[in-house]
Formats: sequence, structure tokens, C-alpha cells
Amino acid sequence: MDFITGETLYIDKPLEWTSFDVVKRVRGVLLHRLHRKKLKVGHAGTLDPLASGVMIVVTGRSTKLIESLQAGVKEYIATIKLGATTPSYDLETEIDATYPTAHITRELIDGALTRFVGRIEQVPPAFSACKVDGKRAYDMARKGKEVDLKPKVLVVDEIEVEEFNPDEMTLRLRIVCSKGTYIRALARDIGEALGSGGHLIGLRRTRVGEVSVDDCLSVDQVVELIRTTDITIPDDQES
Repeated sequence: MDFITGETLYIDKPLEWTSFDVVKRVRGVLLHRLHRKKLKVGHAGTLDPLASGVMIVVTGRSTKLIESLQAGVKEYIATIKLGATTPSYDLETEIDATYPTAHITRELIDGALTRFVGRIEQVPPAFSACKVDGKRAYDMARKGKEVDLKPKVLVVDEIEVEEFNPDEMTLRLRIVCSKGTYIRALARDIGEALGSGGHLIGLRRTRVGEVSVDDCLSVDQVVELIRTTDITIPDDQES
């Protein structure tokens, strides 16, 4: 393998790791193996720490492919808790409001989900990396400042109910969508469409473009691959 000319790694990001944690781990092992002080390593499409699944990591000159790789359609398995909201729309923050759920049925859910297929507008979460006046929205939100984010147009190709548990008021969905879709914001909007509230309690990215989670290695497997595989170690190439 030639990590300087460029390689693409498919990694199953674990829960509680940031995308940067994965890149840092891969870069550290590569630098040690290649006996170098620097090497370009990047990723195509950020995953929140509370999400797991497909993460594409590229090295060397393949970092030029990041934009095209992250443009691929994404598939997620999302679990939403209905009847309650949080400021971050997921489990990063505590519940701030609760809502009635007795009226929610599978038929109501099926009808509401049709509104979220196709081209839709979505307001990103305040707890996101979007920039407002040059500042990250999440930095402002965590300081208790009001964040004014504009709606973005995106495309949701498919939403399929995998399971609805009326006792727990949890809804598991398979979602196929375009780059830039915030599944946390979708959980918020679905909760509102059901005349209640909702927040994300589980998220797994199962596909990016043609890359499935079945194609991915764990972080430990990638580390072992780098340490044991035959690697081209040129003396005169720049990273």
C-alpha cells in the first residue's frame, strides 16, 4: 500500500469517538510506520460522537478526493424518542420539554413521513458546525447564545419505518439522504409533524455512496493493517 501517493480506508467509527479522533489515530500509526513527521490524512463526511458507522478516511494525495467522496448519498439507521425534546436534538443535552404521545399511531407516522421525502428545507441544529458570522454555531449554543441559522435545501430519497414501539414511544427509521442532512434536525421535525416532540437517541451510518458498513474495518483492524501490511516508503516524496 502507498499511503503517500494515496489510499482510501473504510472505517466503522465507534461510538463516542469524534471523526477527528479517528483521523488522529490513523495518522499517528502511519507516521510511526512511515518514519515521517507529517502526512495528509482527512475524512469525507463528519460523524457526531454519538453516531457510529461508515467513515471514509483518505491519505496523501487522495485527500483531493474528499469533496467528491462526501458528495455521495448517505444511508442511516436512526432511532428517535418521541414525546420529548432536547436543545441539541439528541442525547448530548438534557430533555428540556415533554409532549403528549397518546395520539401517535403507526398510521399517523406513515402519513407524516411522506412530508419528508424529496426536496425539503431543513434548519440545521444550533449545536452544529455551521458558521454564523464566522463562528461555529455549537460554540455559541454551548455558551447559551441565540443562534440564527437559515434553512437549507436538501434531498431525502427514502424514509422507511423499521420499527415503532408504542410502549416506549421509539421510532427506528432507515433514511437515505443527500450530503448536508442533519438526522438530529429530522428527528426534531418529525416529532413536530406528529404533534409532539422528538429527539435522536441512536444513529448509525450504514452507507456512503457505494461504500457499505459491511465494507468497513474497525479502528483496531485498520491499525493492525497499517502495522503489518507491505507499505511503500519512498525517501523523496512529499506528503
